[in-house]
Amino acid sequence: MPNSAESPASGAGEARTRGADDDPAQVSESRLRHPTRSIGQVMAILRTEFPEISISKIRFLEAEGLISPERAPSGYRRYTESDVDRLRYVLSVQREHYLPLKVIREHLEQLDRGQQAFSVRGQSAPVGSSSAGGAPGPTPPAAKQPVRLTRQELLEASGLTESALSELERTQIVATRRGTAHYGRDALTLAIAARRLAEYGIDGRHLRAFKLSAEREVGLVEQAIAPYLRRGTGNRDVPGEVTQLVISFHAALVRSAMERSI
Repeated sequence: MPNSAESPASGAGEARTRGADDDPAQVSESRLRHPTRSIGQVMAILRTEFPEISISKIRFLEAEGLISPERAPSGYRRYTESDVDRLRYVLSVQREHYLPLKVIREHLEQLDRGQQAFSVRGQSAPVGSSSAGGAPGPTPPAAKQPVRLTRQELLEASGLTESALSELERTQIVATRRGTAHYGRDALTLAIAARRLAEYGIDGRHLRAFKLSAEREVGLVEQAIAPYLRRGTGNRDVPGEVTQLVISFHAALVRSAMERSI
């Protein structure tokens, strides 16, 4: 079988680009109107947000039908701005909300039909601008909107049962936002992760241990950054910056440990 990254595409899957491929002038004109990028250029764009992105990951998402790049006459894949937006959306909800590909695909299909899809951020996900040669894509999730979910909306979005959510609330793993009766982004992320971890036998007892570990880490961080907060640091968001560093450090430690033990 020829290498899919290098060999020209054929068959019905190329019907949408065949007309342009037959006429080089039309191809050039189309490229001028709607610039496309190589997979290397797409990697360079996304790597700042998703350092672990790889060619094989992009190929996998294409094989799963989540993106459909164009083909140049030479057979190489060419990615539109809409493709980049879709990739950014998929990678973001996978990282932040652990949504399975089936659910992400359903969201994208709704957006492709011009419908308003329920967003994992608790709002309707707007449809991105479309371009010739590319399906409408979702608005990139870089500009995050506040999440404000009722209890019923949290149950529907996370897939948790009422009893499972009550247990998470009892152990204070999931809670409403301070001073409100609504749940935020972190509550949604925790609820989805708890549901999926339960499928692997990681239950409330394990989750409580994770929570205690996180609280100990927070105590260490608060103690470490206290001098910087007292002296002031201008416009720098020290707690936010350190939090992101700790999250990245912790995630890398867990991945490294898992790789050594499995």
